[in-house]
Amino acid sequence: MITTSGLTKRFGPIVAVDGIDLRVDEGDIYGFLGANGSGKTTTVRMILGLVLATSGAVELLGQAMPKAASRVLPQVGALVEGPAAYGHLSGRVNLALLDAAGASGDRRTRRRRIGEVLEQVGLADVGRRPVRAYSLGMRQRLGLAAALLRTPRLLVLDEPTNGLDPQGIREIRELLLELHRRGSTIFLSSHLLAEVEQMCTRVGVLDRGRLALQQELAVLRAPTGRTVVRTPDVDAAQAILDGRSERVGDRLLVRGADPAALNAELVRAGVRVAELGPERRSLEDVVLAATEPAGTGGR
Repeated sequence: MITTSGLTKRFGPIVAVDGIDLRVDEGDIYGFLGANGSGKTTTVRMILGLVLATSGAVELLGQAMPKAASRVLPQVGALVEGPAAYGHLSGRVNLALLDAAGASGDRRTRRRRIGEVLEQVGLADVGRRPVRAYSLGMRQRLGLAAALLRTPRLLVLDEPTNGLDPQGIREIRELLLELHRRGSTIFLSSHLLAEVEQMCTRVGVLDRGRLALQQELAVLRAPTGRTVVRTPDVDAAQAILDGRSERVGDRLLVRGADPAALNAELVRAGVRVAELGPERRSLEDVVLAATEPAGTGGR
């Protein structure tokens, strides 16, 4: 769905995006992670043909961009940076103007389709209110509604939960998961690790313009081979394990142990086991390891 090869963007002497090779397959929910200023939005804009690359190539839905933009973009829904809208007009009218420009095609179904997308993003009750009266979160929802007008094969979203409260973030997450179940591939640019970890199937990490990591999330979070033990009897458990464990706060990380056998060993010795299971790295651990400057020694 999205492929880049050596994609690079320079602004004068500044290299904003440095030779990245992205691959987003059909059916992915791809989390594109990076700190503010890492080059995420510039990359998204190049993918959509809104900014020309200095060098490298982009294919969107199997066609070269920006050459094929007129054929490809009608199949793509996008929300990049802040959503644009006419403040004096209602959300519904703003969407109607987009629809008249060809976003969803059939005029006969315009009113119904606009009502559907406003309902999907939680704006059904405020669709007639002037956009200038919208909060930032409501504007984000309107931008997402505009992206959904096309019933897109591919959704490209840049920080879609910006300005939303926790309930709003959850609602948008559930909406995106439902769209994915219906067949949309989703490319989600974000700095929110928790959101990406809950939603995405694949992850790319951009660090100072370079792609530091690209992998299936399940692979990144596979068991490390150690077992996590939580117990109020940490000292006693560590003594029993005799050099096989590493203490981290109230946890022990035990190397090469079969969890069932380890649990039986500790219980026989009178150690109270509150929790026991395979160790998995969090997405935060993965990202920090991938973006840690050389020579920091793990600090």
